[in-house]
Amino acid sequence: MSHLPSEPEFEQAYKELAATLEDSTLFQEHPEYRTALKVVSIPERIIQFRVVWEDDKGNLQVNRGYRVQYNSALGPYKGGLRFHPSVNLSILKFLGFEQIFKNALTGLSMGGGKGGADFDPKGKSDSEIRRFCEAFMRRLCQHIGAETDVPAGDIGVGGREVGYLFGAYRKERNKWEGVLTGKGLAWGGSLIRPEATGYGLIYYVEHMLAHAGKGSFKGKRVAISGSGNVAQYAALKAIELGATVVSLSDSKGALIADGEAYFTPEHINEIAAIKLDRKPLTEFNAKSQFKYIEGARPWVHVGKVDIALPCATQNEVSKDEAETLVKNGALFVAEGSNMGCTQEAIDVFEAVRKEKGGAEAIWYAPGKASNAGGVAVSGLEMAQNSSRLSWTREEVDERLKQIMKNIFDQSLGTAKKYVKAKDGELPSLVAGGNIAGFLKVVQAMHDQGDWW
Repeated sequence: MSHLPSEPEFEQAYKELAATLEDSTLFQEHPEYRTALKVVSIPERIIQFRVVWEDDKGNLQVNRGYRVQYNSALGPYKGGLRFHPSVNLSILKFLGFEQIFKNALTGLSMGGGKGGADFDPKGKSDSEIRRFCEAFMRRLCQHIGAETDVPAGDIGVGGREVGYLFGAYRKERNKWEGVLTGKGLAWGGSLIRPEATGYGLIYYVEHMLAHAGKGSFKGKRVAISGSGNVAQYAALKAIELGATVVSLSDSKGALIADGEAYFTPEHINEIAAIKLDRKPLTEFNAKSQFKYIEGARPWVHVGKVDIALPCATQNEVSKDEAETLVKNGALFVAEGSNMGCTQEAIDVFEAVRKEKGGAEAIWYAPGKASNAGGVAVSGLEMAQNSSRLSWTREEVDERLKQIMKNIFDQSLGTAKKYVKAKDGELPSLVAGGNIAGFLKVVQAMHDQGDWW
């Protein structure tokens, strides 16, 4: 691919998947899947467009908008929209590529896609965000639909933005349909959707704890990065299950519990309100019990923790930070963010897992498995929209728990089948998740004539 521009994030995601397939027995048993890997790694379609809008001073502004429609073998393209100044094709291709296999693992009829714009919502007024969302959707609406492509939120796109986007689609296309997920409850949204990624992450880790014979969350020290939707609900659910949460962070720095201090639900709710106003963690009132470390991530500052949950953004755990987590006794790392760990960090965790085998090994879960709860409940929202019904909170939560259990069981079973391991060694969840998702997608593609 030397004639193509460098796409570091996408190349990292591709190499991570390809390496786990190569290290397993899959290609020995099915050499034809090498052809499938070549095909599945290229998006079906990429849409790129300009977004022209007006700021509050009446000045014209222009941004780049994108939608990567990666794979539709299992269902309509499905994946979030990210509004952030760092957005480019490499990041969206990496996210879309991961999304294909994540969506496959849920067992729901969803393909993979991702989109967004290099627009920065921080510091913008409500009116500016509304005007941008409307301009963005005027261009995107020609390419999406309930049976074609169903976007959702991501970084920079929350409930408010989804509302503006949905309203613009309805007016432009003269259709009320389930074209976006993460909608408001009064107009087609699902209960548990805001909580789903964070809750699903905790449900997944519960299965890791139980399988490794480490009990439950009760009494465990948990380090979490991020302070957005995923981090907030992961923290609240972990606290509810008896864990002690000792860190949160944002792009400016990390908030670490001092001494015997820990985060309470009240602290998390206050931080949620701060983040809704798009303010930094430095605005948090209870700072006397916590130390704020500017420009830092939590991993080397939290001391001994049992569980680490990266919930902020990609590549937020480096090799050095992984080694520190291992040295400080962490036994479980599960990604709430997409590709939260660098490949070097994953290599550290996987080497320790192989070396130590069972009880003292660190066990790593990749985002495509552990953070699939969000898109799973998006799929359940699509099902509710199709039937014009709304399910109860308990019903959605129960389905989410079952989906996360199924994903864990699939990852575990596939790893045991295709990855050689010593007696008593914890199976590789990264290999299991990658192979299980890959198999489901490429088998459907083969049946539909996408490769032969």
